[in-house]
Amino acid sequence: MQFRGLGLALAGALLLSLSAPAAAQDAASDFSPSEEQAIRDLVRDYLVEHPEVLVEALQVYQERQRAEAAERQREAVAAQKELLSEDTRSPAIGNLEGDVVIVEFFDYKCGYCRSVAEQVRASVKDDGNIRLVMKEFPILSAESRLAARAALAAAKQDRYEDYHFELMKVPGSLNKANLLKVAESIGMDPDQLEQDMQDPEIDAELRRTYDLARALQINGTPAFVIGDQVIPGAVDMQTLRNMVAEQRAKSS
Repeated sequence: MQFRGLGLALAGALLLSLSAPAAAQDAASDFSPSEEQAIRDLVRDYLVEHPEVLVEALQVYQERQRAEAAERQREAVAAQKELLSEDTRSPAIGNLEGDVVIVEFFDYKCGYCRSVAEQVRASVKDDGNIRLVMKEFPILSAESRLAARAALAAAKQDRYEDYHFELMKVPGSLNKANLLKVAESIGMDPDQLEQDMQDPEIDAELRRTYDLARALQINGTPAFVIGDQVIPGAVDMQTLRNMVAEQRAKSS
């Protein structure tokens, strides 16, 4: 075990020298050339005899990198709290006075977003005390952007929620004709929708969301923010419920 610990330490030193050459050179200056060569030979010989140690050291290094990235993301969430959970310019559904806020970043052309949409809606409704903040994040296509504009325009007729979930079910193209057809099918005024889609405030909302996603290192959809955690990808509803319960426990 002592030799294995030494091997990990040597492998870690090697990884450090690869990732931070300047620091490694500073450390090496404390040794004579012959001592430095002896250390290099010791590391090389040990790793040749025990290559699995290098794999293990790489795994430890990668896990440390993931942990550091997660901590930076938590700090970013805390810094962006106002835009995440307190910005009333973004549409929200569920209990607007709910004790837990879930923020969802989504794209209407995203298959994973579509697959979980009704489950998320049902979970919010069944819980009864969740506010779900909707962040239109159209990154997949021009149709994504057009659909996002239409959805935000639907809010001006107080029909955001109904229109949003209808769009998540549209099987074909999300061109303007189909977007207006969906609006008409649920009793909205399609002409008013088309006019409202030109509102400059919609552009401002989309820019805020793009900037917010960048700050949180969110580059795909769906992504959920609950408390100080960012959850990338589609989540099963039990996981969602568990995270809501965890957030409530933290707040109590």
